[in-house]
Order: sequence, then structure tokens, then C-alpha cells
Amino acid sequence: MTRDDEPHEGRTADFDVVVVGAGFAGLYALHRLRELGLSAVAFEAGDGVGGTWYWNRYPGARCDVESIEYSFSFSPEIEQEWDWTDLMPSQPEVERYLNFVCDRLDLRREIRFSTRVTRMTFDEPRAIWSVETDAGDVVTAPFVIAATGCLSAPLEPDIPGVSSFEGVSLYTNRFPKEGFDFTGKRVGVIGTGSSGVQCIPVIAEQADRLYVFQRSAAYTFPSSARPLEPSELAELKAMYPEIRRQQQASPAGAVRLSAFAALFQPSKGEILDTPYEEQLRVLDEHGWLGAFAWSDALLDIDANRAATRLYGEMIRRTVHDPETAASLVPQYPFGCKRPIVDVGYFETFNRHNVTLVDLKKDPIDTITAHGIRTREHDLELDVIVFATGFDAMTGALTRVDIRGRDGRSLKDEWADGPRAYLGLAVAGFPNLFTVTGPGSPSVLTNMVTSIELHVDWIADCLVYLRDHGAHTIEADADAQEAWVEHGASLVEGRIPSHPSCNSWYVGANIPGKTRVYMPYAGGHVSYKEQCEAVAAEGYDGFLVG
Repeated sequence: MTRDDEPHEGRTADFDVVVVGAGFAGLYALHRLRELGLSAVAFEAGDGVGGTWYWNRYPGARCDVESIEYSFSFSPEIEQEWDWTDLMPSQPEVERYLNFVCDRLDLRREIRFSTRVTRMTFDEPRAIWSVETDAGDVVTAPFVIAATGCLSAPLEPDIPGVSSFEGVSLYTNRFPKEGFDFTGKRVGVIGTGSSGVQCIPVIAEQADRLYVFQRSAAYTFPSSARPLEPSELAELKAMYPEIRRQQQASPAGAVRLSAFAALFQPSKGEILDTPYEEQLRVLDEHGWLGAFAWSDALLDIDANRAATRLYGEMIRRTVHDPETAASLVPQYPFGCKRPIVDVGYFETFNRHNVTLVDLKKDPIDTITAHGIRTREHDLELDVIVFATGFDAMTGALTRVDIRGRDGRSLKDEWADGPRAYLGLAVAGFPNLFTVTGPGSPSVLTNMVTSIELHVDWIADCLVYLRDHGAHTIEADADAQEAWVEHGASLVEGRIPSHPSCNSWYVGANIPGKTRVYMPYAGGHVSYKEQCEAVAAEGYDGFLVG
């Protein structure tokens, strides 16, 4: 690696680093690279910055981390200049924030928009990556930073007749910029994951009729969303240094988890040793989250089921129709999937214009020209909204043809489950860094905290290589395997690895995808300490050449 004004003979490249993606990770990477005096270019498939907050513009999209913490910590100036308006920021506000940061740091000139990376090939003799795009670009750089996100590879609906529908088909993972007016429409929403749960209450307020096609009932909790008072914002801004310090000491990388506060309060004891009447009292006191405020609820499957029974009691108290309420109780263990936050989700099923279609009882037969035919009903629709999720954690990388040493394919290397060291690098793929990749805490934490940790680690690594005259770094295969085994041991025998836990954490939503728990469950603090120790030992577990 070289500085801009110190070209290395025989290793000429177009840039020092190629960045893939322009969300939180891509923007921060460009900023850090510029600070180091390195030339960089970023490729972004969208025509604007934001990553997941660019694409997921569906009605009701909102963050589950408080705005004051779901923000960059590297710049006190930006912290003070940007004014958040909501406690739990909506999609438009997060997108505006990222555009503000991009322009405040003058990063836009280094980003090529509406450009998707299609192939990356490592040239071993020159130790340089060749990066190709769908726009016909072919650029070279010694290093690539894949800032591609964990939930950015849309999963297309695999439903018979999907292309035959003559009405309007909308997708939450690429919703129209201009929005959509559902007024007077007969609407079907397929999917009740986070996207579906958040958009359903908003659509219900507009649509003439709304049918919710539920494949799997979800655990969702009332959001703490509300406007921030000016005086409250001023107080929070004054607290930034302490908030950031506490973030770094938190296993979740966030402190003010108001949406899930009860889960982090002192234990209410063990639910299996608590009479049901006392369980109900805790539920009365703490509401929805009181169902899981027990020390054994996330450790023991029987305790987990008892907690789910309490959660079902809250649903029965909220949803008037007993049959609908029963169908809305989740059948998988709590902790298996990331919990959702919502604004009035369960209350929506009390509306006269909303009908739940439980696909376990009445599965979809086919999509027709005029709607959806289930085993028992033929429903005419004007609009179908597909909230069918993502090929999480790995999809954004495996959909690019990435070739490392000896032409090996990353997709093939990960066919039996992703292998990565620290979630940052992959054996056989030198100089390729994966921000919040599989094997890192990523989706189990505040993503911005995890992103900043990774980008800073990568930046420090590039400085180390430059100072030591080294040109390549890659994960050692043995160290990588040890890390994968360590990550697996953290969930072995626990709720996330239970056979009934079919989440996107393990790739269960993708037909044929090998079942492997992909995030690192050891928490932000422990993970950060291990990353720092690796760097302090001269990048122990990496091959530096």
C-alpha cells in the first residue's frame, strides 16, 4: 500500500482502496481513508447514500435503537450540528442524517452511484484486486472494503403465479421513492417480519381492505417512538461523551434501549418457580416486556415457552377476536429471531377493514391475475406488498462473483456456511475486509457501534501494513476455523441453536442454505477486546506478506 504521492513500482493501481456500499459503513470508511491520505472510490447500487435506509422506504419503517445512539460517534461537531427530531428515528430521518453527514464531509465526489459491483478478482502476482461493475467500470486497488450490509440482498418471493398478478406489486426492500397511496385499495401484505409488522398499521389506515398473510407470527413490542422536545435534545447532546463511553461498555453497543428496557432490568426470578398469578402481576407491572423479564426465559426452553404463554396473554388482552389472537402468538422460541418494535401492530387487527390470513391454517395456493387464492379463499386485490425479507449476512457478498487466491470462489467457500476470522476477513481472500461480516456481533448489537469498530480496526490495519512495508494481509485458515468454532460454542445448547429456531440468523429463510448461526453472540465488549488483542499482537491469526 502506498500514499497517493508515493507510487509503488510495479504495483500501479487506480486507487488504494475500493469501497463497496455507501451506507453507514461505506461513508465512514471513505472518511477514514481520506484521513489516512489514501485514494478511494465507492460503488453504490442506489442513486443516493443510505444503504438499508435508502432502499427500505416502506411506510412505517423505523429504527429500534434511539436516534442519539444510532449515529456516528467520531465527530463531536456532527453530533452537535445535527438535530434529531424523534426518539426512535424513522427511515426518512435516518436517510436525511446520512445525507447530511455525506455532504458535511464532502464524500459524495468519491461515490459512483447507480453502480453495482458484479465481480472482484484478486491478481496474485501484483497483489491487486480488479473490481468490475454493471456500468462497465473496471478499476483496480490493492484493498477492498466490503461495506455491503447485513440486510441488503433482497429475497424474491417464491410463490406460484407471482408474475401473473395484474395489479400493483410492491416490495418493502425497494419501495418507491415517491411512496404509494393505498387509499381505497384492496391490499394484501405477505410477510410479518420487521418490514411487514411496521408497514401493516400504516397501510391499514389508508386501505379499503387489508389482508395480512402471516407465515410465522412474530414477537413484536411497542416502540418508544415519540418526538424529542428541544430541551430534551439539548440535554442529550450535552451527555454525548458519557453516552459514548457507556456504549463501548455495553454488550449491545447501546445503552438507552428504551424499546427493550425491561429485558435489561434485574431479573424477576425464574419463571418456572413463579406461580402464574405472580407472573400475571409482573405482566401488569411491566407490560409486553414483562413476559420475558425472567432469568431463565432465554436459557431454558421450558421457561421460554412459559414466557411465551405470558406474551400470548398480552395479545389476548389486546386483540378482540379470540381466533385471530391465537394465530398471532409466536410458535418459535423467543430469542431465536431479533425482536421487532412496532407502532400499534396488534391493535390494527381490531379494525373492521383488516383480516389476518394464517397461512399455517389456510396456505397460499397461487397468486392469480386478480389477487391471491388460498386453499379456502379467493381474494381479489388491487395491490400486493411483498415483505419477504433478505438473504441475510452473506447474500450481498455471495451475489458478487468474488475470486481470491487460485481463482477460488467466495460463494463456493461459503457453501457449507460462512467462514471468516473475526467477521473481518476470509482465508484465501487477501486484502478483502468485510465490515460487520459473519462471525461478528453485527445484528445482535447497535449496528453503528459495530460499524465504527470495524472501520477503525481496518484503518489501523492499513496504517500498520504501510508502516511495515507489507502489501497483503489475509486470515490464517487455522485461526479462522478456531474463531468459527468459538462462535458456534457460544450458542450451543441455547435458544438460538434450538431445532425449532428457524431464523435468518441461521439462514433458514433461504432454501438450500446451510444452517449455521452467523452472528457472534459474545457481545460487543468481549468482541472488541479480542479484536484489539489481535492487532496488539501484530495481527495474530493473520498472514502478513
